[in-house]
Amino acid sequence: MLEEIRISGLGIIESSTLELGPGLTVVTGETGAGKTMIVTALGLLLGGRGDAGSVRKGKKAARVEGVIDARSLPAVVEATEEAGGEVEEGRVLVARTVAAEGRARAYVGGATVPVATLGSVTAPLVAVHGQSDQHRLLQPRAQRDSLDRFGGETIAKLLAAYGDIHSQLRYVERELDEVTTHARERAQEADLLRFGLGEVEAVTPEPGEDVTLAQEEEKLGYADTLRTAAEQAREALSSEVDAPDALGAISAARQALDGVRDHDPDAASLADRLAEVSYLLSDLAADVASYATGIETDPARLSVVSERRAALTALTRKYGETIDEVLAWAETGAKRLLELDSDDDRIEELRGERTRLRAALAEAGLALSAARADAAGALAQAVSDELTGLAMPHARLVVDLRQKETDAPASEDEPHAPLKVGSGKNARWLRYGSNGLDEVELLLAANTGSEPRPLHKGASGGELSRVMLAIEVVLAATSPVPTFVFDEVDAGVGGTAAVEIGRRLAHLARTAQVLVVTHLPQVAAFADHHVAVEKTSDGVVTSSGLTVLDDESRERELSRMLAGLTASDTAIAHARELLEVARAAKV
Repeated sequence: MLEEIRISGLGIIESSTLELGPGLTVVTGETGAGKTMIVTALGLLLGGRGDAGSVRKGKKAARVEGVIDARSLPAVVEATEEAGGEVEEGRVLVARTVAAEGRARAYVGGATVPVATLGSVTAPLVAVHGQSDQHRLLQPRAQRDSLDRFGGETIAKLLAAYGDIHSQLRYVERELDEVTTHARERAQEADLLRFGLGEVEAVTPEPGEDVTLAQEEEKLGYADTLRTAAEQAREALSSEVDAPDALGAISAARQALDGVRDHDPDAASLADRLAEVSYLLSDLAADVASYATGIETDPARLSVVSERRAALTALTRKYGETIDEVLAWAETGAKRLLELDSDDDRIEELRGERTRLRAALAEAGLALSAARADAAGALAQAVSDELTGLAMPHARLVVDLRQKETDAPASEDEPHAPLKVGSGKNARWLRYGSNGLDEVELLLAANTGSEPRPLHKGASGGELSRVMLAIEVVLAATSPVPTFVFDEVDAGVGGTAAVEIGRRLAHLARTAQVLVVTHLPQVAAFADHHVAVEKTSDGVVTSSGLTVLDDESRERELSRMLAGLTASDTAIAHARELLEVARAAKV
């Protein structure tokens, strides 16, 4: 549970500490004293949006700290350690700052974390119910969510199963729509691919063939020039006519040195090297001669190569920079064409899957509806019992659970076509959504014999507050959170009903930590801990502080709430009477 909340620089609160214990803690104070700032501070610790406008004037930032007793909350300990924070003596320090410039920081166990991480650690621990929740609970979606929450794990599992099938159906329907809607475009794409693959298949290129043929065409085109150059090179190396050549010159140089080799080792070495050169030139001359002989002028082959290169060039203009890229395109295109050509089979497959999923969704929806019907009866009875205790003994809550029937669709291909449930004469077509087949509405019959009407029409302001509180108390009993915060949900209530509200909150506080911001003395009298918000002003700056009241000061605060007087003997006596009634009721 929450042990402590420390607030500084928030609104009119300069610096205050709120100590929270088990049971029921009430916060009271005059209008404008800053009671709402406590709920605002708690919202910041729960990861709510920070408003720079809430920073106290003259302060650079507002800061809220909370101490969580996590000794019986292993999930909080694990989440804190995963965030890099520390747990000291079973307690976790969480904090949030909001700068006047708008920047926000969050901390868990001393570690700086994103605000979302702070919320993930703290939000599961606290359920906040305020006057805004009354408006929220008037919305059909919120009423359905409340019923599902009351239904607990049973409805949660059925709703999850339904949601999974619904998601699969939506995916299949989108894919089917994609295939059928774009059938013409896909057919045109297939025709283009088929034509292109036909062109590639007609040429049947080989990998690297464009490079090889380019080299061959170059050689064939310059055959005469290459042959002439080769013959000239051969003549220069080894002439068949009486003309100077390289081999002759080398031979003469060798003979000159061979004649003196016996007189000088260096001369001998040079003669040997010239011999090696002579051998190399002889081999080279033979190779050049062979090269010259092998070069032939072949106009027919040149024509074939040129034509083949033209065919390959036609492919590279359309399908790739090189033949290798053309072949890669052909491989990818063939796979895509196979996919497009299988559209008809895919459409039939998707339609079959859609039929199967629609039947499964209808079955899951009916199972969810049945569980909701059971929960609806239990919720209606529980809230009606609470209303009896809240001085509305003749009021009756009705949970209207209905399904929206419609005509049979012309085709299941219609977008979001309704689901068919039952068969034969009992067949019905029902509209559905992501949360099931049902529409849920809470109705109230405020008096005996009156017809149930929607909450906002069937109850006065005070009655509506009591109905909402009864719903919240019933739902709170099914919630796993250890701490509940009620922010003036008792607005518009007074008299005996207010006493009963206090009694109900005290009863809830037996099994959970409850924090209530209230203006009703009848509710405050049931508190285990009473905190007053006191506003002071020096004529320039207004500040609020929090004070934990003892028995005497508590009597004065209750008398102020009762009569606006703190020194009236009558008001004090009435306050004492209220406290006695509350103590007796809590025994």
